[in-house]
Amino acid sequence: MVRALYPGTFDPIHNGHVDIAERAARLFDELIIAIYDSPPKTLTFDTSQRLALARESLAHITNVRIEPYRGLTVAFAHEVGATVMVRGLRAISDFEFEFQMALTNKKLAPDVEFISLMTSLEHAYLSSSILKEVALLGGDIKGLAPEPVRAALRARFADLGADGVSAVPIRTSRD
Repeated sequence: MVRALYPGTFDPIHNGHVDIAERAARLFDELIIAIYDSPPKTLTFDTSQRLALARESLAHITNVRIEPYRGLTVAFAHEVGATVMVRGLRAISDFEFEFQMALTNKKLAPDVEFISLMTSLEHAYLSSSILKEVALLGGDIKGLAPEPVRAALRARFADLGADGVSAVPIRTSRD
């Protein structure tokens, strides 16, 4: 049985993430969506909310499991018995970052393989930062994220009131 790990912050999960998860799930016996519990960036949703949104958004994929983790991703891969790590690529800038991380992780865990899936063309522009910015500014996010995420973003940004634009971090190094 081949178990793969798809790690990220998923703040929040969007249709590009769902696409990568669906495609990766077809390649492996089990896919674990690993949601990083304490990344070094400011988040819109806490870990329990990100887990719930991912579980709702990926409930249609039978061989997916969603788990939180802390520490090194390769250590978590070993902990759950994953032999492959999956990442998505949108653009050249993603490639440089992902290539560096894959080489670092390979040095730390030579027994774990690293694969990247190219994003589907319809999601090539999409990131969690863009999704949050469009939602925050009142744009239509129907084609960008699953309904549970859209509802959560509406609720989160409604709670912020009129000055919410300056209160929500929408730029990160990598979503």
